[in-house]
Amino acid sequence: MNSHFYCVIMAGGIGSRFWPISRFSKPKQFLSFGGQKTFLRMTYDRFSGIVPPENIIVVSLGQYAGLVREELPELPAENLLLEPYNRNTAPCLAYATYSLLKRDPEAVVVATPADHLIGDLGLFEQTISAALAYAADHDSLITLGIVPDRPDTNFGYIQVTGGKESYNQNIPVKVKTFTEKPDQELAEVFLASGEFLWNSGIFVWQASVIRGEMEKYLPEVTELFRGWESRLGTPEEGAFIEKVYMNMERMSVDYGVMEKTEKAWLYPAKFGWADIGNWESLYSYLSAKDADGNAVKNGGKTLLQQDRDNV
Repeated sequence: MNSHFYCVIMAGGIGSRFWPISRFSKPKQFLSFGGQKTFLRMTYDRFSGIVPPENIIVVSLGQYAGLVREELPELPAENLLLEPYNRNTAPCLAYATYSLLKRDPEAVVVATPADHLIGDLGLFEQTISAALAYAADHDSLITLGIVPDRPDTNFGYIQVTGGKESYNQNIPVKVKTFTEKPDQELAEVFLASGEFLWNSGIFVWQASVIRGEMEKYLPEVTELFRGWESRLGTPEEGAFIEKVYMNMERMSVDYGVMEKTEKAWLYPAKFGWADIGNWESLYSYLSAKDADGNAVKNGGKTLLQQDRDNV
C-alpha cells in the first residue's frame, strides 16, 4: 500500500432522521441495524484494505470519543480527531486536512461518511484505489458518482460532460453542475438524460489541493484555523479547536467548494451503493420483502398483522 494514501471517516453526525433507534447519545454510525457490524466498523474495515490501517483517521464529536474507541480499539489516539460541535462537512474536512498536512505534506486522501453500505467490495476497492492513484498525479478534486438506477429524491445529483458515453469508460470526467435533492419530476428528467449521477459524498484529493481550494472559496472557515501549524498535534490542540469551532458557521464542502471550484471531477462508481440516511433509504436497500412489502431483517420473532410497507 502507498504510505501517502489516507482515509478520513466522517463520523460526527447525530443521525436524527433515524429516530427513535438512532439517538443523540448513540447515533446510527454506532449501530448495526440487524447486521453483525456497526456502520463505523464496516467503514473502517472496508478502507483498511485500501490504505494502511495506521493511515485511517476518524473525525467525530467529542462526546462520542468513548463510542469510537470502544468500536475501534486499534485506532491510534492521534488518529481520532474530536470536534466540539457539529458544523457540517467543510469544517470537519478542514480540520482533517490541516492535521494530515502537518503529518504528511504529500497526503492523498479519500474522505467518506460512516453510514454507507457497499455491495461489491472487490469493485469498491478497485474504484477507490484507481481514484487515489489518479488524484495523486492530478491537481483535481474527485467525487465518486453513483450510476443511478431509479429517480431517487434522497440524493444530490452531479451532471457530467459527455453523458453515459463518458462515464461508462470508468475514467474521471469533468463535472458540469451539482444539484441538491430534486423533486420527483426533476429526478426523472435527470435519470432520462443520462448525464446525471448520484452524489455519493465520497471525495478523493491531495490534501494540499483541497487546502488551496478551501482557502480560496471558504476563507470564513479556513481563517479560523490560522495558527494550525503550531497548535495541531500538540497539547494545545483541544483548546485551539474549541475556539475555532465556537465561532464556526455550518457549511458543507459540496456547497462551499465543490459547486464553485474549477477542479471538480467525477469518478463513476458501479459497485452497488446505499447511503443509509433515513428509514426510507434503508427500506429501499433491503431487497427481501414479503408479499405485503414488509422488509424484515431480524434474528428474533416478528409478528405482522395487517401491516404493509414497513421496515
